[in-house]
Amino acid sequence: MMKFIKNSLFLALVVLASALSAQQVAPPESGTFILTNATIETITNGQQKGDILIQDGKIAQIGGNLSRPAGAKVVDCAGLTVYPGLIDSGTRLGLAEIGSISLTQDYNELGSVTPQMQALTAVNPSSVNIPVTRTNGITTVIAAPSGGRFPGTAALINLHGYTPDQMYAGFKAVVMNFPSTGRRGRWDRRSDEDIKKDEEKALKEITELWDDMAVYHRIDSVGGQPDYNPAMETLLPVYRGEAVLMVEANKAKDIESALKWIEEKGIKAILTGAAEGWRVADKIADSGIPVITGPILNTPTRSSDRFDKAYANAGLMQKAGVKVAIRTNETENVRNLPFNAGFAAAYGMGKEEALKAVTIVPAEIFGVSDQLGSIEVGKVANLFVTDGDPFETKTQVQHLFISGWKIPMENRHTLLYDEFLERSPGLTK
Repeated sequence: MMKFIKNSLFLALVVLASALSAQQVAPPESGTFILTNATIETITNGQQKGDILIQDGKIAQIGGNLSRPAGAKVVDCAGLTVYPGLIDSGTRLGLAEIGSISLTQDYNELGSVTPQMQALTAVNPSSVNIPVTRTNGITTVIAAPSGGRFPGTAALINLHGYTPDQMYAGFKAVVMNFPSTGRRGRWDRRSDEDIKKDEEKALKEITELWDDMAVYHRIDSVGGQPDYNPAMETLLPVYRGEAVLMVEANKAKDIESALKWIEEKGIKAILTGAAEGWRVADKIADSGIPVITGPILNTPTRSSDRFDKAYANAGLMQKAGVKVAIRTNETENVRNLPFNAGFAAAYGMGKEEALKAVTIVPAEIFGVSDQLGSIEVGKVANLFVTDGDPFETKTQVQHLFISGWKIPMENRHTLLYDEFLERSPGLTK
C-alpha cells in the first residue's frame, strides 16, 4: 500500500512539474537597449519625441537620433508612447497568495503592536501575482502589512528580483491604524455607549504607548540600556521624527483626530486611506501632510453620499492643495491601478494630475524622486511602452523595463489565454 502511495505521489509530482514547465514565464533580458522613434511622456518635462538609451539599469540618454552603442538592442517604438513605471502606493502584493490557505498569507501577525515585523522579509519574489501586475505597466509598489494598531513596517519594492533585497526600492515606513470612531459597518450592532467606550479605550492605549516611548527615548538618549523591546526599538526613530509613520484613517472625524495627534507628537507622517478626505480637504492641506488614497474604484462611505464620491475624492483633495498619491489596496488586482487612476482623472482630477499621482508624486512622498517617477537622465530605467492611453482598458503594454531589465510580457493569464486559444479538440475514439 505504501509503495502504491509513493508511486502515485511521484507520478503526481511529475505531472505537476510538466504542467508548470509548460507555463514557465520567459526570463528577463539584460544589456543595453535603445528605444527609438518614441513619444516620451517624461511627466516632469512634458512630452518629447526621440530615443531613450538604457545602460547599466539607468536612463543614460534622451534625445533625437541617438548614436547606438555597439551591441545595443533596438526597440522600435514608432507609433508607441513611453511612460515611467507606475507606482502603487499601497498593496499586499507579494505578501499573500491564496486566500483559503493561511500559510500563504503573510501580511498580518499576531498581536496589536508589532511594528518590528518587516514586510520586506515576507515578500515572495516568485508570487504569481507579480507578473500579472507588471503587464499593466506597474513596476513599483508598497508592500504593506495590515491588522492591529501597529501591524508592521511597509516597504517599497520594484517588481523584479530573485530576493526581497534585490527588489527593495529604498523606502520603509511603520504602519499605524488610527483608532476608528463610529460604526465599523452595517453589521456593527454596538450601542452608542459601547462605541464611545471603545474609542476612548483605543485612544488611551496609544497615549500610554507614546508615554512609554518617551521613557524609552530618555533612557536611550543618556546612553542607558533599556530592556530590549523590538517594538519600542522600531518605533524610536518614528518618535524622534527621524522615520515616517503611515497613518491609516478614513472617516472625516478620524482624519481630524489623526491630524491633531500627529501635530501634537511632532511625527513625520503620511496619511493613508482618507476615504472621506474630501470632507476635510482644507484641514489636510493646512497640515502639509501628504495623502495616499484608494481604492478609487469603491463605493461611497455613506449611503447618503453621491455614487461618485469615491471616484472624486482624490481630485477634490488635490484641488484643495493636498499632495495626493493613489493606491489600490489590493493583492491580486494591483494590475487595476491604471483604471483607478483613470476614474480619478475622469471625476475631477484630470489626466495629467492622475498620471502624476501614480508616478512622480508617490516617488516624492517616499523620498525616491531622484530615482523613480519620471523619465529623466540618470534615473532608474523603470519604463513601459504602450499603444495608447494607459488608463484605457483597450490599451496594450508592448514593452516593459524594470531596473534596466526587459521584462517578458507574460504571466499565468497570457499563458492560459494562448493555451486555450490554440487548444486541440481533445482525444477522440
